[in-house]
Amino acid sequence: MALIKPTDLLCPKPEGLYCAPGDFYIDPVRPVARAVITHGHSDHARSGHGAVVATPQTLDIMAVRYGEGFAAATQPLGYGETATRDGVEISLAPAGHILGSAQAVVRWKGLTMVVSGDYKRSPDPTCPPFEPVPCDVFVTEATFGLPVFRFPPPQEAAQALLHSLQQFPERAHLVGVYALGKAQRLIALLREAGFDQPIHVHGALERLNALYEQWGVKLGTLAPATGSKADFGGQIILAPPSAIEDRWSRRFPDPINAFASGWMRVRARARQRHIELPLILSDHADWDELTSTISELRPQELWITHGREEALGRWAELNGIAARPLDIVGYEDDEET
Repeated sequence: MALIKPTDLLCPKPEGLYCAPGDFYIDPVRPVARAVITHGHSDHARSGHGAVVATPQTLDIMAVRYGEGFAAATQPLGYGETATRDGVEISLAPAGHILGSAQAVVRWKGLTMVVSGDYKRSPDPTCPPFEPVPCDVFVTEATFGLPVFRFPPPQEAAQALLHSLQQFPERAHLVGVYALGKAQRLIALLREAGFDQPIHVHGALERLNALYEQWGVKLGTLAPATGSKADFGGQIILAPPSAIEDRWSRRFPDPINAFASGWMRVRARARQRHIELPLILSDHADWDELTSTISELRPQELWITHGREEALGRWAELNGIAARPLDIVGYEDDEET
């Protein structure tokens, strides 16, 4: 590793990870003058910054969610492109999390630090796969950083939903999905599994579905979730999780409540939400993906931004990698997992 310390390049502050030599933040949790944004989920991408650097897709997502004036200035940076500020090089590499998601690669005076944002290693037809970047310091999430979180192949979620549809063709299948990433991924998985019928969607999903389509992600025929009860027997309806628990859901005939999330690996969570059909589908790395990624990269230091820091930090130490939690407050506020 270079003679300079990693904290000379990046250090945690209340606003988020700060790069002093380049005077910018990565995924700040409050408005700052200059920000590099890894992806469009609202716990990482906030409005009100002076200038924002992100992938073109993430900038489009932020415009859809916050309006065109979400920042005073924006700079699109495609995968593999490099921007330089005061001698600090910034580039973005695919993170495999959602459309436009990126790892922020920061280089300065021979030191390379990679801030992963959120990431996963399982296949996703809606975004490029995670790209390992050799580095001195890897900054990882640990949302599912416990050995209990080992997820099945993502195709199983689509297969479970289609199997239930065959078993109960008279009932509506009401699936809770987060509006950005999870909804589009589940639709794409259903299409890959051969389901070519219209999928009904809550109005809150429509603009982001359209944006994914604009970026070349084919979602097939989608229809609004409006009409009479008789229209929805044997149909799949996707909606934000909050809508499933709302009066809105009463318009559907004897609905089977489903929920697509990594948290459905915990049966108690499914019971608490009265979920009849838990679909284990996460846009975050599970325990095996986290540990295999760290083993593949073999950084000299591992920084852990949020989630289950203690277990992953202990695993790293046992495997000869120095680890430290960053305790940045503000990530995971919207649980888009």
